[in-house]
Amino acid sequence: MAYQKIESPPEKVRAALLSLRSEDLRRLLGVAGVPKPHPTRKADMAVLLDKRLSGKALHTLWKALDALQQAAVAEAAHDMFGRFNRQQFHAKYGDVPLGYRLEDPFQTSILRLFLYPYSNYGPPAFMPEELATRLRTFVPKPEPATLATANELPDSVQRANRLQWYAKSEEKIAALTHRDMERAAQQDLLAVLRLIDGGKVAVSAKTGRASAAAMRRIAEVLAGGDFYEIEEPGKRRRQAPGPVRAFAWPWLMQSGRLAALRGSKLELTKAGRRALGLPPAETLRLLWQRWTKSKLLDEFSRIDVFKGQASPKGKRAMASPANRRAVVGSAVRDCPVGSWVSVDEFWRYMRAADYDFEVTSEPWRLYIIDPYYGTLNNPIWSMIQGRYVSCLLLEYAATLGMIDVAITPPAWAREDFTDYWGVDELDYLSRYDGLWHFRLNALGAYCLGLAEQYQPSTAPSQGAVTVFPDRRLRTAGELSFDEKLLLELYAKAESEDTWRLDGDKVLAALESGHDLAELRDFLNRRDDQPLPDRVESFFRRMERNVRALKSHGDAILVECMDEDVRTRMLADQRVAKLCMPAGERHLVVPAKAVARFRKAIRGLGFGMSAG
Repeated sequence: MAYQKIESPPEKVRAALLSLRSEDLRRLLGVAGVPKPHPTRKADMAVLLDKRLSGKALHTLWKALDALQQAAVAEAAHDMFGRFNRQQFHAKYGDVPLGYRLEDPFQTSILRLFLYPYSNYGPPAFMPEELATRLRTFVPKPEPATLATANELPDSVQRANRLQWYAKSEEKIAALTHRDMERAAQQDLLAVLRLIDGGKVAVSAKTGRASAAAMRRIAEVLAGGDFYEIEEPGKRRRQAPGPVRAFAWPWLMQSGRLAALRGSKLELTKAGRRALGLPPAETLRLLWQRWTKSKLLDEFSRIDVFKGQASPKGKRAMASPANRRAVVGSAVRDCPVGSWVSVDEFWRYMRAADYDFEVTSEPWRLYIIDPYYGTLNNPIWSMIQGRYVSCLLLEYAATLGMIDVAITPPAWAREDFTDYWGVDELDYLSRYDGLWHFRLNALGAYCLGLAEQYQPSTAPSQGAVTVFPDRRLRTAGELSFDEKLLLELYAKAESEDTWRLDGDKVLAALESGHDLAELRDFLNRRDDQPLPDRVESFFRRMERNVRALKSHGDAILVECMDEDVRTRMLADQRVAKLCMPAGERHLVVPAKAVARFRKAIRGLGFGMSAG
């Protein structure tokens, strides 16, 4: 039989029946319990079946379905377009009903009377609107998909089974690291703004990507460091996760219009300077809102094991990132604030709740290593959509502090890709494979519009701190992870429960954009006594001294041939306003004025050669 495709699903039951083959209709007459002899004309068979699919006979057929089949009929009957989505149904109910699969015996499937294929050789996929209208009078509407959550997480997780035979020397149990990002992101925001203000973030004018050195500088000022260690150049293994938060921040700053490229480095815009004085939560919400609409970067490109993300004409064959972000953001809004959700459960829920999106319209162009042997033929959802979701969550939502995360190194975290060609040398498919669980926090609820105002989460902690005049801090009880990070930022550990405020660390923190108010607030809350006068004096001195010198960007030192040349330079008004004297024979020229300086000195008949 030739392949017959239905261009538009029929709305009438009889039209849907007539789209089937005569032999299929004869089988359906037996399934429907129509007494013999059966008519031989196709139109007559369709009339008899149409009558069976109405009135009391329809109710009788409905009762003959098993529970899973009834669920499938209910889903299609109450769908706006009468669709039956296998992937969605399986994700919601954990199985597909008898009669859906093409290999199921046709003549024993009552489900075939309710759901119809788009082609003669396809599985049931739609319900005619006329039949759906009849069923909705007595078939209850399905319950919405639910999302399983947890209040507590284990300390460790089991790594992929593939490890058992591939690398027996590796540990099969991985410690689960919890990272509370709500407070960390607010510290990171100010630190990165200060870093940009100091001219420390170099970015490629062509790609917009921060340099490796810039990402290392960013990682150094992040609260608790980046999620994974950033290896030094020349020491990289065959696979290394590299920067995640440090990679995301320059993109977020540019898409949020808080920073713009000036020359080869990012420079704060007026909005960026204003952000230094605004509540961090407001700025983080703005960054998320602007990132979801940004066209600067497609996060899927960060899953760089997949080649072929550009079409032969040089244009990316990828779907709109903004549409994808909107779908994922809507799914995250369904997560209860303060509860942990496993990534696998979130993936399942997205499919079950029909939060579907397209990463690429040409998935056959994606491949691993080799475009011929490594082509992804019919890739599973977790490899494409799932990895994109993990990237958006870990690299952008977590960086902005909207979710807390529980992670392990990505190596051997998953094995859903191991059956594909060319993956034998891969320890993981993406650097985001190590994301196991996430938790929507109060900042995330505010950024997603679930809360009108931001009410910070309070981390449970029973720890107390005693502050001594000699700047020693003695802790008692258990401190939270964030509190330990805060102490490490400003003080040196002398023992397990004793720290000492350190001038160098305090100055470094202030230079990076941190504010001593956060430390003062923490110490005042944890110590029953007011801060000693000597400690308050130390804080005031540090805040004053950090402003004693101010960086105004990079400059070059120009050596003049002799003092007379320098005198002539400074005597010319055009040249003098572009430089300043240094020593007896030198001039200092701001980097941004070098081109104008060269032009001005040529007007005097001089040139400037490289040192």
